[in-house]
Amino acid sequence: MRTFSLRLLFASLLLAATTAMAADRPVRVVLAGDSTVTDSAGWGAAFAKLLGPDAVCINLAVGGQSSKSFRDSRRWQKVLDARPDFVLIQFGHNDMPGKGPERETDPETTYRDNLIRCVDEARAIGAQPILVTSLTRRLFDDGKIRGELKPWADSARKVATEKEVPLVDLFARSVTLHNELGAEESDKFNPPGRNGQIDHTHLNAHGAEVIAGIIAEELRKVTPDLARQLR
Repeated sequence: MRTFSLRLLFASLLLAATTAMAADRPVRVVLAGDSTVTDSAGWGAAFAKLLGPDAVCINLAVGGQSSKSFRDSRRWQKVLDARPDFVLIQFGHNDMPGKGPERETDPETTYRDNLIRCVDEARAIGAQPILVTSLTRRLFDDGKIRGELKPWADSARKVATEKEVPLVDLFARSVTLHNELGAEESDKFNPPGRNGQIDHTHLNAHGAEVIAGIIAEELRKVTPDLARQLR
């Protein structure tokens, strides 16, 4: 009986210590995505600046990745290993046709399946997954955004509804933004292009700040727990 009591006491002390350690560490917000999420070419670094002192942003997004290649290369496992409290997940750009079989996905099948697996696996470790629809490319036809990423954004919306996951509809917000700005003003988001080419996909510092601000606005609507960590 005494041995059982000691074991119970030890277990209680261990639980209390673990809880105290968890309470003391910063809230971990992990970013998973492609280049439009990275610190160097996307909104990642600008978003990190919007977090308060009790939260830390761990950006594990990598350029050139799709929802398929990010998993196949075990980069998604690194996200889980980071023990996040929140995971923001944004893909689509490299899931499109023309990116090669190692990256391409179908919006209605393989892309959907990859997002569902990410959601389920994040929840399994106690993290809150948040789906972010693809940032639009700033490509215009007849004065309006072309919006070729819409099928992947639609798929993410459906998964969010089905799985009851918070959704940041960055695709819709960015399409609206750039349609209002027009092509000339939208070009002010462009980073320097390579070999003289204009980059309508990635973000300069100004573009990153604007897009990060939109993401923060949307997070305040859909995730009260994470909203408390925003400045």
